[in-house]
Amino acid sequence: MVGIKVRDNETIDEALRRFKRECERDGIMQEIKRREFYESPSIRRKKKLAEARRKMRRRMMRQR
Repeated sequence: MVGIKVRDNETIDEALRRFKRECERDGIMQEIKRREFYESPSIRRKKKLAEARRKMRRRMMRQR
């Protein structure tokens, strides 16, 4: 759970900006987008395999 305390002499805009940055850092927005629609387990597995392949390809390209 993300929480921030508004500092002395801090505007609401600055506090909101800090809150959004914390949410991004914790991955909350990604989690919300991921859970927005139901994904069947088979599609989840396919995405996971595709991501693993992509990462492996990137590692191979960096080694050259």
